[in-house]
Amino acid sequence: MHTQHIKSFVNRRSHITQGQQEALDTWLKKWSLEYAPGLLDVPTAFGRVAPTILEIGFGMGETTEQIALARPGDNFLGVEVFNAGVGALLKRIEGSGLTNIRIIQHDAVEVLRDMVAPESLAGVHIYFPDPWPKTRHHKRRLIQPPLIALLASRMAPGSYIHCATDWEHYAMQM
Repeated sequence: MHTQHIKSFVNRRSHITQGQQEALDTWLKKWSLEYAPGLLDVPTAFGRVAPTILEIGFGMGETTEQIALARPGDNFLGVEVFNAGVGALLKRIEGSGLTNIRIIQHDAVEVLRDMVAPESLAGVHIYFPDPWPKTRHHKRRLIQPPLIALLASRMAPGSYIHCATDWEHYAMQM
């Protein structure tokens, strides 16, 4: 039963629809930034100077799209590793005519460490990260003291971090 659950979870996370794949093929170069060890030139990447919000793990991009639509004066840098989510957000960007989102498809810790300048972020969004509910797996949770220290070093004075989870124990840890 446990092995079947893991296979089902992996298949859901890795499944990509034809529309998502077409979005990747068509728009990835337009809206994404390559991971590279070296600080990101944010004004060049977005074509403007504006407060930059980092979203770690945007999933299918529904929330990212809605917030970017509501806050056109802010830049949103979304970091996600899964093709399906990146493809889904690319479709949303194009469908909504958004110009204030860029995507980096890479590990968020490496992006933060290598590409985000100290004291440069106006905010950070982390919505529903994997809860790793079993006690022996808690060490795998994204929200841990080393990540928070790294985030804090990249956040400008007066910036904010917004985390959300529906797992009570993880909320208490956060």
